[in-house]
This record gives sequence, C-alpha cells and structure tokens, in this order.
Amino acid sequence: MDRSEDDILAEELAALGAVGGGSGGLTRLVAKWMKKNVHEIDLVVPLPFDDAVKRVVNVLGRAGRMVEPVHVEPGRNLGTIRVVAGGGAGGLNPVVVTALVTEDGAGGSKVRLRAAAKEGLIKQRAGEKTAARLAASLST
Repeated sequence: MDRSEDDILAEELAALGAVGGGSGGLTRLVAKWMKKNVHEIDLVVPLPFDDAVKRVVNVLGRAGRMVEPVHVEPGRNLGTIRVVAGGGAGGLNPVVVTALVTEDGAGGSKVRLRAAAKEGLIKQRAGEKTAARLAASLST
C-alpha cells in the first residue's frame, strides 16, 4: 500500500471541497488534523483463499472504488484490497476500507476489515458503520 489512510482521506475530502466551490488545498490541510474514526472486524469466510479474495474484491468493489490495485503475495496466501466508499450522512463522507485476506489453515480464509473516516464536529462514526455494513455483506 503506497499511500496512508490519512493521505487518501485528505485527498478525497479536498476533492469534495473543490466540487462544492471551496478550496481543495485548505480542505486537504485541515483534513490532516481531523480525528479518525477507525473500526476493525475479523471474519472467517468458508471459502478457499483465491475464492475469498474474489469475494472480497466483488463486495468492496460494489461498495466503492479501488484506490490501489489488488495485491496478492504469491506463496504466502496474503491478499490486500483497498477501496474508498461513501459513509456518513448521504454517503458523502469518504471511508478508506482495507481488507486483508489470509488462509486460515482449515480450508477457509480469514478477512480483517479496517474502515477509517475523518470525523468533523458532528460524529457520524462512518468508519464503524461502514465496517459493520461490509462485514454483513461478506458474511451472507
């Protein structure tokens, strides 16, 4: 993963600010200082590693847009998927979602979902809510 969650969130918020007629540069600067709402959820997916990676890519791909290529480490059965999804009121708060897929040794796979969003004055818990929503989608 080349860029940090903070950098991605700052860029996304700056783009939203610029679309709304604001200063993208100032928004990016302020976003770097905002608190993050981060939530992690561990799941067991009853699928072999390759199928689990495909499932996670599919679910996360429907929830947002990929910000980095899917990275699978050959021979280690370790896959990383990262998207930016919409969270909070009206889906306007960008949420960086990172999924780490590993083999669980029993024929299934483990998925660690991490969702992070910046919090303004009104706490929306977008990271927490997005992680829960995507975990539910992966579990069905």
